[in-house]
Amino acid sequence: MESSFNKKGRLIGAILLIAGCCIGAGMLGLPVLSAKAGFIPSLALFFICWLYMAVTGILLLEINLWSSKETHIVSMASKTLGPIGKAVSWLLFLFLFYSLMVAYIAASGSLTSEFLQGYGYSFLPQEIGHFLFCLLFGLLIYLGTAAIDWFNRFLMIGLMITYLGLVAVGLPHIEKELLQHRDWSAATFVIPALIVSFGFHNLVPSVTTYLNRDAKKVIFAILIGSAIPLFIYLVWELLILGLVPLQQFEGALSQGSIATEALKQAGRAPWVTMFAELFAFFAIVTSLLSVALSFTDFLADALQIKKTAQGKVVLVMLVLVPPLFFALLYPNLFLVALNYAGGFGAVILFGILPVLMTWKGRYHQRLGHPQLLPGGKFALGLIFLFALSVVGLQLVNRL
Repeated sequence: MESSFNKKGRLIGAILLIAGCCIGAGMLGLPVLSAKAGFIPSLALFFICWLYMAVTGILLLEINLWSSKETHIVSMASKTLGPIGKAVSWLLFLFLFYSLMVAYIAASGSLTSEFLQGYGYSFLPQEIGHFLFCLLFGLLIYLGTAAIDWFNRFLMIGLMITYLGLVAVGLPHIEKELLQHRDWSAATFVIPALIVSFGFHNLVPSVTTYLNRDAKKVIFAILIGSAIPLFIYLVWELLILGLVPLQQFEGALSQGSIATEALKQAGRAPWVTMFAELFAFFAIVTSLLSVALSFTDFLADALQIKKTAQGKVVLVMLVLVPPLFFALLYPNLFLVALNYAGGFGAVILFGILPVLMTWKGRYHQRLGHPQLLPGGKFALGLIFLFALSVVGLQLVNRL
């Protein structure tokens, strides 16, 4: 029998896993994309997107419990939607992973280049920053999970220290009048980035197994684990929107810059800028390593590439070279890639597909016992319509 202490430890661990999966580089784009709407409209969207992603996570839990063993989303789609569902989910994963990698490499290369310029290497082109970053972290990806886990612990400590430091030095400088701006018509621009920033769904099968398939505990872990990032994002939003004038955000948006670059351009206190730039670095690197590791495992399984020395070189090349190519061609691609990842990849993969899988499993294959999400067909319809509206808005914005 497992002790109550171990059970609580597992639950806390699951909550932190979900929270850690959400928090990352996505939040660097949130203030830039939400600034035009203002703090109050953004607040409403943050809560709506958190609820949407938590609910779709619970749907994936229900689907996962239909199988007697831990099941990947692609396998879930295959079981409920057949070969077409399997193919679509596989392609969506590919699209989502590559979109995120493009976003992270584009942003990280710029940060590396700025770091080098700060030490007197201003003569080096920005492309060098992209190459150096990929070379260093390509080596880590090649070395595998153990090396990334060891390195990531230090990065996570750095992420927490710099976030708390930024909040501590930044809050006294907030200008309340900057938080008064409101434009509800512009609020929808931030939705795709929010969808990505609350993404934990690839962890649902692992967390379900970790918590011994106890549905109540997994639901609790999903709700609390995703609420922690919600709180962190709201403080972050309050801080950045209260420090940076709207004009600076408009410039950052047109250039595809991250929030900390807008903060730097606003000319705030040196300590605020220093903590912001360090936080941006840690956020991007932790996100990139997490996505790259998952992507490597995904490709190894899908393409049946064995993780020999030669196989790992091929996997690292597949993971890094295509997004590096796009990041070099379009260095200001961070916000665009983030929007594509959230507005198409994540919202379809973690929104539309779970609804279709649940509908098919519940009402055609009669697999759903018990139903974890109340509301029946009406609730599924609302989730589906929200996801379609996000995709529709993305298409309209691209025209």
